[in-house]
Amino acid sequence: MEWMAWTLPTALFFIVIGLILAGMTVWQTVSPGHQRKGFLPISTTRGDRLFISLLIAGYAHLLLLGLTGWPLWVATLASVTAAIVIMKWG
Repeated sequence: MEWMAWTLPTALFFIVIGLILAGMTVWQTVSPGHQRKGFLPISTTRGDRLFISLLIAGYAHLLLLGLTGWPLWVATLASVTAAIVIMKWG
């Protein structure tokens, strides 16, 4: 792994994403989901909402850091909150 300068935050990010994907796989295997309509303009499954929430959280995090000058922890908390809202009610 010498080819890439892994830092602890980078490693933790990818470990958490991997754990989320593994957890969703197990959840889907044990309890198959179904499509539902939330506040998003399309019918979505759990996997769809996970993908959308990861994209929105990533872009929101970058925009908040770049445009507002908020501290890292505030932008992270806002991004995670947005992802949770999309997963729950999206």
